[in-house]
Amino acid sequence: MAGNSFGHIFKIHTFGESHGLGLGVIIDGCPAGLKIDSAFIQSELDRRKPGQSKLTTQRKEDEAFVIQSGVFEGVTTGTPISIFIPNQDQKSKDYSHIATKYRPSHADYTYDAKYGRRDYRGGGRSSARETVARVAAGAIAKLLLRSQGVSIHAGVTSVGHISLTSPLHEVDWSKAESNPVRCPDPELAEQMAAHILEVKQKGDTVGGIVSAYIEGCPAGLGEPVFDKLHADLGKAMLSINAVKGFEYGSGFKGSTMYGSMHNDVWASGPIGPTTKTNYSGGIQGGISNGMPIYFNVAFKPVATIMKEQQSIDDSGSDTTVMGKGRHDPCVVPRAVVIVEAMAALVLADHLLLNRLNKL
Repeated sequence: MAGNSFGHIFKIHTFGESHGLGLGVIIDGCPAGLKIDSAFIQSELDRRKPGQSKLTTQRKEDEAFVIQSGVFEGVTTGTPISIFIPNQDQKSKDYSHIATKYRPSHADYTYDAKYGRRDYRGGGRSSARETVARVAAGAIAKLLLRSQGVSIHAGVTSVGHISLTSPLHEVDWSKAESNPVRCPDPELAEQMAAHILEVKQKGDTVGGIVSAYIEGCPAGLGEPVFDKLHADLGKAMLSINAVKGFEYGSGFKGSTMYGSMHNDVWASGPIGPTTKTNYSGGIQGGISNGMPIYFNVAFKPVATIMKEQQSIDDSGSDTTVMGKGRHDPCVVPRAVVIVEAMAALVLADHLLLNRLNKL
């Protein structure tokens, strides 16, 4: 299986399955001398772990991690960093009923078509549990970015038809962690939570949007042709399970505007050039311009529902499938930290790439 690596210099390679012994990541290219905060890494994994509230799957995982290499006396050595997160609460029998059946909108059929076999226990590598390794790596990327004054904020801004209407630059992102939905508007979060629970009670699922807002990113990150900063951010977000859309800056709404309105006019500022508006989303020509970077990531409804659906089995015969076991009725509350992690990996990578360009 190819495609398990991400990045150019700050490069990660993830491994493991949802119902195997565990999952892990190897980080190559992290500079020596970075102080590792293990408590911070654990707190990031805790934000993603299942069983947080009634809004998430009730699978129980402590997400206790082990750093196996690349760190000595709490500081990176410059050698590959290996992190392993054991699985603790696998219930593979919950998937025995789909051993020969293809679940609608899952990767069951496509894995069989590509590899001629599949791990039906939770989907194997196609399971969203794979993202635990990304969050671990993203935590280290965040520590690197933090040392350079870069901060990444994210939160749930939409669940179904319930949406935050405030512009992202006016949002108090510190409030996103104050509620289980991780919406920066606590009152709206209550509506979202009620809707998720209502949908769950019906045996169904609902999608939503996670928005990110990045501050302190210096101008000059990104390669101007194929490795544009927004292109790499887009690839990063679209590689996350259940993601169906990515837009940055003005996004699709920008297509309805005139150039005279959409252009971000430059002005001098107290700490350097700035723009009066930021429809560009902090990126122009594929390169960061020093303004805040912001984007939206759309997640589809979770494919596993507690309702009977028509499908086929691996012999091509008609059958029915119904979800069972433990599943998220809405993925976005736990996806917030995954979005942050993937953004951190992209920015850390481009930060190191930019250093090479200036040698």
